[in-house]
Amino acid sequence: MTTATAPSETPLTAVDRCDRCGAQAYLRVSLQAGGELLFCAHHAREHGDKLREIASHVHDETAKLAATPASAADDES
Repeated sequence: MTTATAPSETPLTAVDRCDRCGAQAYLRVSLQAGGELLFCAHHAREHGDKLREIASHVHDETAKLAATPASAADDES
């Protein structure tokens, strides 16, 4: 009997860290062989092609980095 687990769609948080360098993770890779790897945006770009070859699912939240931050209140400038 084989069992499959659904890919995790749980949003990544600041607690999730890159498996290469420990920075905040923005990419979760579910491997075909089982298990998951987490990567920061830098390492996701660096290893992206190879990761997609061995991935069964990729949860990519790197678009969060392009979001415009809220502007500072007048008393904070």
